[in-house]
Amino acid sequence: MTTLEAHLSARPRFSLWAWRKANVNKINLAIGAVAFGMVSWLILQQMPPVHFRLDLTPLLAAPAMVKVHVAAAITVFTVGFALMAGIKGNTLHRVLGYGWVVAMATTAISSFMLFGPVGSYFSLIHALSAWTLIVLPMGIAAARKGNIRSHRQAMTGVFTGGMLIAGLFTFLPGRLMWDIFFTT
Repeated sequence: MTTLEAHLSARPRFSLWAWRKANVNKINLAIGAVAFGMVSWLILQQMPPVHFRLDLTPLLAAPAMVKVHVAAAITVFTVGFALMAGIKGNTLHRVLGYGWVVAMATTAISSFMLFGPVGSYFSLIHALSAWTLIVLPMGIAAARKGNIRSHRQAMTGVFTGGMLIAGLFTFLPGRLMWDIFFTT
């Protein structure tokens, strides 16, 4: 075997499946951002000019379940970023992680009691909440079994889909977050 043949045989081949599996959260986030951008653009075409502002009056006037949902979502968002940026596997990570799981479950469960401006039926965001409630225990079980790779994928996927993608859609016109941060 020549040196070139040895080099070519030792080099791993590109696998689209392996690339997709390694980048699934980035792909999902990109798809969510594109979908959000398209829906927002279509809605904003029908509206007068929009201006940024911060007005907590809509949140303060909202029902208690909405306040619980928003508080849990803010907790998930901040603790989730701290967990992803911090050191993994230590006691602090575990304590914050269990708190994050409780807040994430609270966010998902409370979403089933909330309905959007389109009526009183479930939406895609509710499907993400159901998916979250299925994946959370799987991520915990993976960590307990020592399968850190599966744990990381499950929890990062829940954070990406359940918080970032679903969270983006709460900023659409007519929704509470829109009313807090924007005015026409």
